[in-house]
Amino acid sequence: MCNMLISINPEHVENIFNGSKRYEYRKIKCRQDIDKIIIYSTAPIMKVVGEAKIEKILVDSPDMIWEETKKYSGIDLEFYHKYFKDRTKAVAYKLTDIKKYNKPKELSSYGIKTAPQSFIYV
Repeated sequence: MCNMLISINPEHVENIFNGSKRYEYRKIKCRQDIDKIIIYSTAPIMKVVGEAKIEKILVDSPDMIWEETKKYSGIDLEFYHKYFKDRTKAVAYKLTDIKKYNKPKELSSYGIKTAPQSFIYV
């Protein structure tokens, strides 16, 4: 199994940790063999702050994905529509076993120099 490190806005990271966001949305699907995501909180935090197992990966039209995930999206419909504007496919990672690190880690501890635009395999 492989992991991927994902860059996420601090507001969304907080929603993942407080349980209101159980899905992480992306425009591109990762490889099938991903076991968990490593959560990198973008500026101003700029640290690896936690991890979550991927329970399942949903791929469908943005409308279908929203219908299935909206209760625990952690975002509003307007933000969702902007993110998937002009897209025919949406990807939602269903997160489980979410862990917040007691001490955030540097990217360098994963052998990474700069934060990925979207995600990177580690």
